[in-house]
Amino acid sequence: MIARLRACAENHSLTVVAPIGAARVSKRFGGGCRLAAFLLLMTAISLAADRKLSVVIVDGVNNHDWAAATTAIRTILEGTGRFTVDVCTWPKLPEFSRYDVVVNNFNGGHTATGTRWPAEAERALEAYVNGGGGLVIYHAANNAFLAWPEYNRMIGLGWRDPSFGPGLAISPEGRVVRIPQGEGLPPGHGPRHDFEMFVLDKDHPITRGLPDHWMHPSEQLTHGQHGPAEGLTVLTYAVSEVSHQGEPMDWVRDYGKGRVYTTMFGHTWKNEASPNLDDMYFQALLARGVEWAASGKVTLNLDRH
Repeated sequence: MIARLRACAENHSLTVVAPIGAARVSKRFGGGCRLAAFLLLMTAISLAADRKLSVVIVDGVNNHDWAAATTAIRTILEGTGRFTVDVCTWPKLPEFSRYDVVVNNFNGGHTATGTRWPAEAERALEAYVNGGGGLVIYHAANNAFLAWPEYNRMIGLGWRDPSFGPGLAISPEGRVVRIPQGEGLPPGHGPRHDFEMFVLDKDHPITRGLPDHWMHPSEQLTHGQHGPAEGLTVLTYAVSEVSHQGEPMDWVRDYGKGRVYTTMFGHTWKNEASPNLDDMYFQALLARGVEWAASGKVTLNLDRH
């Protein structure tokens, strides 16, 4: 493995008042939001039988407040008791094979001139996921790597123009509709706002037990995602006031022997509060999505108290 592909375990200090799943987390982030009232409880059987899953978050470049997002991701995951979490900040990159799952919080830009990883690192991630590793694409990380073909296959949909490839929408009847290449809106979003979320696949381990719908606070609702759009299972969606159609918010796909989970949730911006990070269903989806990508199963149960 090349020198740049070295593992790093950068420690970010976190204050957890009580373990998530036992009570609450009280952690104030730079944007002024508080991560609290979590909801995940691991069963006693899985807690006793399963080792903790190892996670590495890759960050360091993003037009969003990547440091606040990384802190939130790490707090949520570690609080469940199911994960150990390292952070690797660009220009360092991890040795992917040391981990069960990679959480990508890196966005080098959505154009062909955006920041790329070294070719060896890109090939290493492809081999890692193809060989059975897990990959989680967090929010704007699906903007990245326009000219990396296999990354586009892994994410399925990204911040890509209609000319790049097809898109997906959810009909009023709850059907996934394929938008042909060259058609549909270009990618975009309106301002932060509260909107109603809907579960499309109620039987997937990540969404099982969630309510059919809920109000999600202060998030940007992205529309017009395009890509190869192959082999995707859409888990959740929301209706955009811009596109006037259901837009995928969480989806999964297999890539070789590995699993990829993408979430459009988790918007952070410098000098803005992020109450969306406090939403218990966002936290549930993220933690369960990471567990599923890492292991192919979900043991984290919903505790609505």
